[in-house]
Amino acid sequence: MRVFAALMLVFFSFSAIAQVTTASMAGLITENNAEPIIGASIVATHEPSGTRYTAVSNVDGRYSIQGMRVGGPYTVRVSYVGMQPVAFENIMLQLGEIEELNVYLTPGSTELGELVVRGRASKFSAEKTGATTNISQAQILSTPTVNRSISDLARMSPYANGMSFAGGDGRSTNFTIDGANFNNNFGLSESLPGGGNPISMDAIEEMQVVVAPFDVRQTNFIGGGVNAITKSGTNDFKGTAYVYYTNQDLRGNRINGEDLGGRADESKTIYGFTLGGPIVKNKLFFFANYEHETTPFQVIKYRAREDGEAVDGMVSPATCSAWATISATSTATTPEATATSPATPRTTSSSADSTGTSTISTNLASASTIPRTPPGTLPTATRPTRATVSTAQAV
Repeated sequence: MRVFAALMLVFFSFSAIAQVTTASMAGLITENNAEPIIGASIVATHEPSGTRYTAVSNVDGRYSIQGMRVGGPYTVRVSYVGMQPVAFENIMLQLGEIEELNVYLTPGSTELGELVVRGRASKFSAEKTGATTNISQAQILSTPTVNRSISDLARMSPYANGMSFAGGDGRSTNFTIDGANFNNNFGLSESLPGGGNPISMDAIEEMQVVVAPFDVRQTNFIGGGVNAITKSGTNDFKGTAYVYYTNQDLRGNRINGEDLGGRADESKTIYGFTLGGPIVKNKLFFFANYEHETTPFQVIKYRAREDGEAVDGMVSPATCSAWATISATSTATTPEATATSPATPRTTSSSADSTGTSTISTNLASASTIPRTPPGTLPTATRPTRATVSTAQAV
């Protein structure tokens, strides 16, 4: 039993770290003569939050920093005894990618100020792990999306067709948020939960679209994968508020000058807010997002038939006038008669004359217990609204 429990613990431990939610940095520290420097100090600082990541070069002059916050900008400082320190600014890290930053140090024979090098390292390096498209927060904000759906953003990958990637079945696509699986586990549809948007777009920091990655950290799926991470707070308090509204009047009704006819009434209202900031500066932060969506729609589309109208689809064989007669008969039934007379089964018979008009006779001795709906009206309801509250992990 203990062996089984240990195996289950190992299994869940590997499952918990299967997906990537951070970025990395690695490189080589050398002198001008290409000799590796052992013991060089590397300090990377995430400027918005003040978070610091440190490393020391090994015997080969190489260093590696894992588990870094996505985004930036970062300032990286490299120093060694007897060498001139070097600083790199405005370095941005991408989700699931390894930023390669190689540094050359020169002997500090003279008293010089700090040398600042501005630039970006090339992404075309040996650390690439397959066909990957990273979608930053700036791209998310500037990309138009009609449905505010994550699948709309995934189309920025050249391999994407909705939630299908590289011609594969969309039901095999893996979708995670902060490492948590949000797939349709029943496999009945390739659509994502929550109407295609299981989390608010305003809560997403960055997305990564991968196709058959050979990164061992991204496992347990075949084909394409969409990996998203949520925002976290910084040392500054920041918040947003938004409202989106659309109805049938905002939708086109002509194609090549041809009118497509009347448009059915429809509307959607989305409103929400975001708020983030520090709890303990440089150490602990919070981020919260609330979003509410309301879409009114008709619950019952089956209706009574108008006089002279053909029976088809959601149109009842009974006419509105017949239902009006039933309602009037029900109203005429007194409560005393209903209370004293035994319950009589409801019987209905119908016949059609030569013009196709149906007539209905009914026994409604207990019809006073039937809810009455005015003729020609249908009940309506409001679709259950989706409210999402997401909180990013504390750093």
